[in-house]
Amino acid sequence: MSVGQRRTNMGRVVAVCGMPGSGKGEFAAVIAQQGVPVLSMGDMVRAEVRRQALEETPGIFGEIAAQLRAEHGEDVLAVRLADAVDALLVEHSIVLIEGMRGTAERTVFHGRWSDAFASLAVDASQDVRFMRIQHRGRSEDGDRDAFEVRDAREIGWGLDQIIKEADHLIDNNQDLESFRAACQNWYLDFEA
Repeated sequence: MSVGQRRTNMGRVVAVCGMPGSGKGEFAAVIAQQGVPVLSMGDMVRAEVRRQALEETPGIFGEIAAQLRAEHGEDVLAVRLADAVDALLVEHSIVLIEGMRGTAERTVFHGRWSDAFASLAVDASQDVRFMRIQHRGRSEDGDRDAFEVRDAREIGWGLDQIIKEADHLIDNNQDLESFRAACQNWYLDFEA
């Protein structure tokens, strides 16, 4: 039995992607309520900011993410996360990775789990996304200019491409309860 076959039999990995404020975190929260473990790539960047004792300003998270990619390769976060995912697959049939942001990360995940890997994009319009981030109160969120800089940076990593090529898509240009229902329905179909 090959390594890929063994991993396929162990479980499946889903990586959720989407532009900032699209609803990736809310999707992950709904899926986590089903007992699915969630690992957040954004949490890895936030942890690095704290490790370096940097002030949590809107631009610092993107700067640190870009610095990590420049120093260690575009796939650095995916490589660092993959072993933790494998450990969870031993006891879970599905593991969710929240916040895949680029083609290099997708390449690592697909190479690691092959047919046991799927991507899901959460899509929302730019105006809807900006309105949402103004209300969520995270330290990495700033004004409209900071929002547009962040969009451009993440598009530069290939985020727009992986959204377009995702295996699954959930539209989040809707109210919160409808979106949560769509997430729940997706999970029930995926789990079946």
